[in-house]
Amino acid sequence: MKYKSQKVAYWFFALSLLLLVLQIVYGFIMGFARAGFDPLHEFIPFNTARAVHTNLLIVWLLSGFMGAAYYIIPEEAQRELVSVKLAYVQLVSLALVGVVAVIGFHFNIWEGRKFLEIPRQLDYLVVVNVLLFLYLILATLIKGKRRTTTSLVLTMGLIFTALLYLPGMIPFDSQVLDSFFRWWVVHLWVEGVWELIMGGILSFLLIKLTGVDREVIEKWLYVIVGLTFLSGVLGTGHHYYYIGVNKIWLIVGGIFSALEPLAFLAMALFAVNMYRKGEKKHPNKLALYWTLGAAIVSFVGAGLLGFAHTLPQTNLYTHGTLVTAMHAHLAFWGAYAMIIFAMISYALPNMTGRKLYDGARGRMAFWVSNIGMIGMTVAFGVAGVAQVYLERILPEKGLEMSFMQIQNEIQVHFVVLILCATMFTVGIIAFVVDFIKHGQPTDEALEK
Repeated sequence: MKYKSQKVAYWFFALSLLLLVLQIVYGFIMGFARAGFDPLHEFIPFNTARAVHTNLLIVWLLSGFMGAAYYIIPEEAQRELVSVKLAYVQLVSLALVGVVAVIGFHFNIWEGRKFLEIPRQLDYLVVVNVLLFLYLILATLIKGKRRTTTSLVLTMGLIFTALLYLPGMIPFDSQVLDSFFRWWVVHLWVEGVWELIMGGILSFLLIKLTGVDREVIEKWLYVIVGLTFLSGVLGTGHHYYYIGVNKIWLIVGGIFSALEPLAFLAMALFAVNMYRKGEKKHPNKLALYWTLGAAIVSFVGAGLLGFAHTLPQTNLYTHGTLVTAMHAHLAFWGAYAMIIFAMISYALPNMTGRKLYDGARGRMAFWVSNIGMIGMTVAFGVAGVAQVYLERILPEKGLEMSFMQIQNEIQVHFVVLILCATMFTVGIIAFVVDFIKHGQPTDEALEK
């Protein structure tokens, strides 16, 4: 059964895709700069482009998660959202945060805290925005006819996302304390509670697309939640290796970081197993591609590539290098971007009534974007390994090169990166064109 208030999700998805396209533009600015072509340096220096690129990532993913929640919660609770008007107010304020932050970065109005650069004044608007969002979700659930494990896990992930934003707002004079609590936001979001959000969305999509019994799918969710909290919370320790905290974190971070891939392996096994068990032949194969792809690619990007450089003996050489960028790009793409694309691919035909999911353009968007992202990951990885060797291993052998000499040596890998990023962008543009072709949601489509 569908509900008219679900069409709110469409506009959150639209904002997500708009900000994603803008994020890609700034990614190209950085890529060309690293390849030695930086004509925009006077207007958009590299540090500004990087801050905009990463913060747009956070905002568009949050917008996608919110859109997914606004679509899933009414269906799971079996009632309309408590207030569609307030949901649109929340959308506008979220867009305002993103726009003001980007403008501020260009005028050097920002906090110098990596990944949490937005000015502290904007933090309060973020808090108000998220509180309004949580009110709408929780009130709908409380007044709803049923509460499912899927909706509860999704909501739990959203609540913890809000709570874990607060430590990043506390000012500290100590750089060590500031870094310690900054990772409570950055790590526990992306390697903790966002995994719950992903698990909730994944569960919803598999129930709808495979026809496997809800009880079977939701039992898997408990396993994923347990593994996420077991490994993700103490896995924060791999960010504490070299910031001035007690050396016990080398042990804690090393052990629990080694366990982190288990949560993503469980998600991959969960998705593939449910697909194989499924008897329902849902016509929306495109949504199924993105759903299974998210589970598998997240295991490779977030799980295996994360494990590859978080052990203390390896991280001693790789932290702060392009090896991190290799892991981060495929991890965010697989774990979070692809699951949002899966949700959009599933929800859009239901909201608009136009079932365009069997076209060549949609399939091309899936394959071209994924091949392009894998190519980017390889380019980052090769450049990162070369960087580690030249910057951190050669000096141990008494052979030292200047920082700029090393950048010139790895410059060629960014040419490959730009080519792969172009392929990735073609896939994203194809997805956006499909989104536009579907048209806007209608009450008639949602009433069917």
